[in-house]
Amino acid sequence: MKWDLFFQLLVNGLIVGMLYGVVAMCFVLIYKSTQVVNFAQGEFLVLGAWVCLALVTNMQLPFFLAFIFTLIFMVAFGIIVQTVILRPLIGEPIISVIMVTIGLSIFMQALMNWIFGNDAKRFPDVFGTTDVVNIAGLNVEVAYLLSLVLSIVIMGVFFWFFRFTRHGLAMRATAFDQQIAQSLGISVKQTFAMAWAISAMVSGVAGIVIGIVNSVSNSLAFVGIKVFPAVILGGLDSIVGAVVGGIIVGVLENLAEFVDGQYLQFGNLYTIAPFYVLIIILMIKPYGLFGTKDIERI
Repeated sequence: MKWDLFFQLLVNGLIVGMLYGVVAMCFVLIYKSTQVVNFAQGEFLVLGAWVCLALVTNMQLPFFLAFIFTLIFMVAFGIIVQTVILRPLIGEPIISVIMVTIGLSIFMQALMNWIFGNDAKRFPDVFGTTDVVNIAGLNVEVAYLLSLVLSIVIMGVFFWFFRFTRHGLAMRATAFDQQIAQSLGISVKQTFAMAWAISAMVSGVAGIVIGIVNSVSNSLAFVGIKVFPAVILGGLDSIVGAVVGGIIVGVLENLAEFVDGQYLQFGNLYTIAPFYVLIIILMIKPYGLFGTKDIERI
């Protein structure tokens, strides 16, 4: 057994899993606030990556400055999507809103294909000459370390925001009961817009990091599909569950790649393993590992 390869993939899985957890938190944030599952989350990642790359390559901006402008753009984009597209659907059946997010996903894919093309493009050398560092005998890409640091920072900011800020408490109150929140003077419309803005911004950060590690192309939207099992696995209404589910999916992907490459030789176990585990766990815990059990009278 190649233990060095095993531990290398395990570390990579933990780091990628943390990034999955961040994207999964965006799913949960929107669902807890608006009871909507955003099937265009993957396209939000791609948009953030493309915008940052365009600012760096076409406008010759330094990466840090392009990164800041991309965050501002994604915040504005999230607010526009919620205000123009989703706000008129308040009060409509949930399935109608979900279908709109699917339509938004298809529209964004077509628009980005038209604007940016289908070819994969790489970021310029962001970190200088050293792209890989050696930690305890394991080679870890600097971009992976960046994603790990950003993931931890974002998770800490999420905890602080929801626990100690006025807007975070308002968002939690709105997620619990919209009518009660309105009776307390909380603007539900403003809370919805804030949730979509934060989700778009964080998704943009994840898209930039993934684009640096691999390359930027519209196929990055598949990350949104890969993260969805993490959301369901941890519980659709649990921020902690989203993080745990993301880590589980990241580790499972890489361990499945190791087992498949060394022993089974299936060729696609890396892709399908998280979905098999998702089915097994949902058979035991239908609401996910940390999801809230919902009891309704019929």
